[in-house]
Order: sequence, then C-alpha cells, then structure tokens
Amino acid sequence: MTAVDRLIEEIDRVVTERPLAVIAVFILVTAAFAGGLTGIETNAGTDQFTQDIPAQRALDDIDEEFETSIGGSATSAQVIVSDDNVLSRDALLRTLETQHRLESRSTLRVASTSSHADAVARQLDSTAASAAERRDAVAEATPAELRAAIADADATGAIAAQVSVDYNPTAQAADTAIVGITYDLPASATTARVTELQTRSVDVVDSVPGNVAGENAILFGDGVLQSEITALLTDTAIIVFPAALILIVGFLIFSYRDPFDMAIGLSALLMSLLWTFGFMGYAGIPFSNSLVTVFPLLLAVGIDFGIHIVNRYREERATGAGIERSMRTTTDQLLIAFLLVTITTVFGLVSNVASPFDPNRDFGIVAAAGITFTLIIFGVFLPAAKVFSDRWREGLPIPEFGTSALGTGGSRIARVLRVGVDLSRIAPVAVVVLLLLGGAAGGAYGSGVDTEFSQEAFFPDQDRLETYAELPEPFAPTDYTFLDVLTLFEEEFEQDFVGSVTLYIDQSVRDDDALELIDRTARNPPETFATTDERRAQATSVVTVIDDRASRDPEFAALVERNDRLGNGVPDRNVDEVYDALLDSSAESRARGYVAADRGSARVDFTIKPGVDDSEAVADVRDLAERTPLEAVPTGSLVVNEAVIDLLTESAIRSLFAAFGLTALFLALSYAYLEGKAVYGFLNLVPVLVTVGLLIGSMRLFDIPLTPINAPILSVSIGLGVDYTVHFVHRFVDEYQEGLPIDEALDVTIAGTGGALTGSMLTTVSGLGVLWLAVIPLLRDFGVLLALGVFYAYLCSILLVPSLVVVWDRYGSRVGLGLDDGLRGSGAESGR
Repeated sequence: MTAVDRLIEEIDRVVTERPLAVIAVFILVTAAFAGGLTGIETNAGTDQFTQDIPAQRALDDIDEEFETSIGGSATSAQVIVSDDNVLSRDALLRTLETQHRLESRSTLRVASTSSHADAVARQLDSTAASAAERRDAVAEATPAELRAAIADADATGAIAAQVSVDYNPTAQAADTAIVGITYDLPASATTARVTELQTRSVDVVDSVPGNVAGENAILFGDGVLQSEITALLTDTAIIVFPAALILIVGFLIFSYRDPFDMAIGLSALLMSLLWTFGFMGYAGIPFSNSLVTVFPLLLAVGIDFGIHIVNRYREERATGAGIERSMRTTTDQLLIAFLLVTITTVFGLVSNVASPFDPNRDFGIVAAAGITFTLIIFGVFLPAAKVFSDRWREGLPIPEFGTSALGTGGSRIARVLRVGVDLSRIAPVAVVVLLLLGGAAGGAYGSGVDTEFSQEAFFPDQDRLETYAELPEPFAPTDYTFLDVLTLFEEEFEQDFVGSVTLYIDQSVRDDDALELIDRTARNPPETFATTDERRAQATSVVTVIDDRASRDPEFAALVERNDRLGNGVPDRNVDEVYDALLDSSAESRARGYVAADRGSARVDFTIKPGVDDSEAVADVRDLAERTPLEAVPTGSLVVNEAVIDLLTESAIRSLFAAFGLTALFLALSYAYLEGKAVYGFLNLVPVLVTVGLLIGSMRLFDIPLTPINAPILSVSIGLGVDYTVHFVHRFVDEYQEGLPIDEALDVTIAGTGGALTGSMLTTVSGLGVLWLAVIPLLRDFGVLLALGVFYAYLCSILLVPSLVVVWDRYGSRVGLGLDDGLRGSGAESGR
C-alpha cells in the first residue's frame, strides 16, 4: 500500500467512524479563519499594476517635482466649476470663496489653490496674498476695472489655460473652468488618507452658496477616483452575487435534488470562502479587482467536488451498499482525483506568482490557498457531514428525496452524454483530428488578440449604469462623478489622458547647453508626433515657456537675445539668469510645470497625432530618449500603459507555459506512481490543450482584450480543464484496471462520472457566467471567459477523451505504448 493509499485509508476511517468530531473540528477552524475577515483592506485601480515600472517612477517624480503633473497626482485635485459665464463677477466670487474655504480649513491640509479668478484678482490687487483678499478685490472692483483686469489677465495667457475651449476673449465669457488644489502631504501618504481629504474637500466645496457638488462644482482627484473605483466592487457585488446565488442554488437543486445534501454542499462552499478570505486578512493581502475573481473560481471547484462526492456515493448506495461502505468506496476513488485536480490547478495558479504585477501574484497565492482549502473541506468535511446526516436520517421518519446519481438509467441526460462514447465507436480518429484542428485553429486565430491597459479600463459601462439606475435600492448603482469629469475634460477642455508622451530629463538643466539640448528633442520629430509648420514637434517645455514669455515681454526678450550665441532664440549661456528672470515673472507657475525648483530636472511634453497607434508612439518616444544626449526617461500614461501591456503579454505566455509544463510533469509522474503508466497523464493533457486553444480563439472572436484582470485565465484554464478530464480519465482507469473492456469502461464512466460532470458544468457556468452582469467590463469579460473555459473543458472531456482513449489504445499498442500492457487487474489486486 502506497503512502497515498494509507492517507486515504486514514481519512476513510475518521470520516466514517467519527464524523461528528470531524464536523466539530472544522467548525472551530472556520471560526478561527473568520477572525481574519476584519483585517482585509481594499486596493483598486491601475496603480497596483504600475508601481514597479520605470516609466511610472518617472511619472511619480514629475508629480513631486513639478507644479503641473500629468493627469493629476495623488496630492492634487481639480474642481471643475461651470456657470453661464465663469468670468462674471458672481462666478469669480464663488470660485474665490471656494478657494478661500478650502485653504482656511487646516484639517484639509490644502497647501494652495489656483484658478482663472486668481489671475483676474491679481490684476486688480497685486498685493492680495490670500484667496479671501483676492475675493474682496473682485467684489470691490467697478465693472470697468473688472473688464480691464480680465483683459490684462488674458494677455498673460493665464485665463485661456484654465477655462474651457469655448472661451471668447472679446465677450469675456466661458462656461467652464478648472480650480487647482494642491495638498500638503508627504510622498508616503496612503491612498486612504488622500481619499479621506478629498472626500472632505467635496463637502467644503458643496458648502459654498451657489455650488452644488457633483453638478456645477465637481471635485476630481486620485483619492476620489480610487474611492469610486472601489465602490464599483460593491455595486458589482450587490448585483452579481444575488443573481449568482439564485442560479447556483437553482442548479444545485437540480444536481442534488435533496435539501439535506444541498445544505451540506452549500455549507462546505461557504466554509471554503471563509477560510480563503480569512487567510487574506491574516496574510495582509488587500482585496483588489483581481481577487474578485477568486470567488467564482472557488465556487467552480467546490461545486465540482461536492457534486462528484454525492453522485459517486449515490451510485454505491444504489447497489445496496451501506453508508460506511459507500462512502469508503467514494473517497477511495475520488480523493485521488481531487488531489490531482487540486495540485494541477494550484500549478496553474502558482505560476502567476512569477507575474510582475502584485495583484496577479496575490491572485495566485490566494486562489492556490483557496483551492487547497476546498480540497480539505470537500474531501474530509463534506463526506463526514454526509455520513452523519444519513445516519441521523435513518432513524427518523423523513421522506427520501432524489437519491439517484445524475446521468444513470435511461434519462434524457444519459442519452445525451453517450454521444462522445458512441462517436468513439464509429469514428474515433475523425473526432480526435477534428477537435485537435479546432483547438489549433483557435490558438492560431487567438494569437492576434488585443491587449489593453488603462485607468479607463476599470471604469464602468455607461450604458449598463443607465440601465441599472432604474433598479430599486440597494441594486441601483452609485452616481460616479469621474464619468462626468472625463466627458468635461474631453468636451470642454479638449484634453485626453493619453494624448501625449513625455520625456523626463533626470539631470541638472543649469549647464549652458541644457536648454539647447532640450530644444533639439523637438527637431525632426518622428511620424507619430504632431508637428508645426516648421517641421518641429508640437512640444511644450521650459524652452517654449521662455519663447512665449519673450514674445510678450521685450525686456525678457532682450535678456534671452544677450544669452543666445547661436541666434536661434534658445539661451545657451547664463541659463540660471534666464531662469531667475522667468520665475520672477507672471509666467512662473507655467515654468514650474516644466523645470524643477532646484533645476535638477525638467520635462518635455510631446503631442501625438490623432489616430496614431499607441505602440508606435511609445516606440518613437523610447527611441528619442535613447538618442538624446540628455539622461531622459520616456513616460506619460501611454508609455506606462504600453509597458504594462508588454509585461502582461510576456507574463501571460510565461505563466501559460509554466503551468502546462508543471502540470504535464506532475500528471505523468502521478499516474506512473499510482497506476504504473505515465500515458494516462498524456490523455489528460490533450483535451486541456484544445480547451486553451478554443479559449484564446474565443477572446479574439468576442473582442475580449487581454488585460491584467483576465491574464491569469490562460494558466487557470489549464487547471480547470484538468479538473474535468482528470475525473473522467481517473474513473475510466479505475474501471479499466478492474478488468472491463475499453468500451464497457467508457460506458460505466460516462454513466456515473458524466452526470456529475454535467451537473458541475451547468452550476459552474451559470455561477461564473453571471459575472456578465457586472458593472465593470473587465469583470464581465473575466466571467464570460471563465465560463467558456469550463464549458470547453466539459465538452472535451465527454467528446474528445473517449475517442482519444480508443485511438491511443489502437495505435499506441503497435509501439508498445498501449493501455493494456499486462497491468489489467492491478487495481483490484492492490485493493483499490
């Protein structure tokens, strides 16, 4: 007897002899794991995927070193104010009052605010140091003084930079403007702290007479964005989980047809989830978008294990065997299959630990732990609970419910399930060739699947939100202000978060040639960069700020000319003197956006041509960074996103091969050890390859891009695919080794295990597929792909495996690799 046999024998003994003690132990362990639930934190958004990327580190440096960040930073926010005319006296006063209240609340830690109203007020009173003083200056100005101040502020370019594109200088009118907010927070400030401050800032904005937060005064910042993305998880859970519960319970009723068995199965599922999420709390792993998918994954495996245990037990009971004997036979056969399924699934999950993304690594660890817990609970607790329940029911006048195994007898399900076995007798070679070609074609077609990564990828589907808004509470989703903000940025300010790329100059720019080298980066630009008439890139840098200031200020222009030895308008000596004069002018705030306070770094923004492929633009800015003699790092949203996509593709492929390699090795060694033939491991793997190929092809067919959320599916699909084939192959091997001919062994297998596989597939696909209702498209796509993966694995197990067995035995025996090599009956002799 092998070590595995001895372990199973001990489990048999404990489960059948001391079921109540087993149940008590599992209840106590569950209570212990439940204590970890209070320690779970949340982490949502794209930051979790970008933190270790050089381009993101450069982006963070820009946010810290420059007054104008790219797309906002964790320590800044914007209030988008709208009015009939944001340059009217009332609107200017409302804006300045908003700034005053934000700055005067010390608990908000607001370091400064800025707006178009500031620029106007400074023209009226250059000594006004606070928002309150600037508000008073506007309030006391005569209409003529106010018009003159607006005109003077417009001449400096300060107004056009902060109001919407409908700004009319002649009429002095615009309908939207941006108020900038900078918080005095350390770089180490947590997202929770930023979210708290920005949420409280919303209340202050709303307290200003005339402001209606979320309507004509919308505060937008990283903290608000993170809180709303986190709220998406709650909205998704409120909609998806009840629907999933209804479908799962419905199909479990169909599968179990017994309220007691169903109660045991559901309690085991709940126990698996509590253990897993309790483990997360104790391990300090935050709950993120990626980990939402652990819930349906555990349901998939748990439902499968539960239905197989009950179905196999019912088969034995139907033969007249007693409770203890039936459960011993069930666990003897299924625990080996469960162990194989668990280990191979864990291989697929643990391969994600090699991912460069923390959320995917967390997903691999948590899901692997959850699957292991599921094995223990469904392999020990559920059989013990079933034994205890049936013993208790024997002495009571409780009517019997559904006690027959799924797929047995002459039921309609049994007739449908026999299709694969019937085909294996008629045209096994054709079935194998057709499905292998289908899997290969799917894989080849799916190799062109799109990849996607951006903050917007985590945003909800606007159409779906509008549909769900009609639902009663608590199902109606939250009102998400960031969707309105995105629309305002695009329509009112013609800004796009991914419309440019940036060079971060990570060196001192005080040398005589520094400005000249910065200017050269805009000369002879690549095809993807937008250009001017002079065949220069549409770039913004400290050089363009200097040039703009020189065109408005003759004194400054003379200074630039004196220090321009080449005569091209770019100072190439005494650059510190030029900086001092620039920063002492009204262009200071703009200049601070492109050169650091210590002049130890700078940045250059390049506009990208409309319609240009993102990857081409990123490749060009990377090439530019390598060519320039400056120490430059390409960055910006496009660059960061492209870096994530590169890592994502590489990680997905690496994880897929790692999962397949580990699974192949493990199955070959396991079947060689357990059954004396490694070939059974190969029989498990062929259907898995077809499943993966069909799944990849489906991604492209249904226009589902590869994202950080669904990337683990490719490796996980190996584990799920093996789940179905292992149950089929292992049952076939047991029957075949007992001496049945191949045809009869397949008949017995499909009649018993096929029914359990069908019940498991229907329940799992419905439970996973309900993620299609999710508000977040990423989670919706994940649910669809996982449901398709399970469905393909099921089809391959009942259609491909029977023909594969026949073909392998027919042609493998010619080279000494057939199924029958003298081992027939070994299973019976070993007592298994």
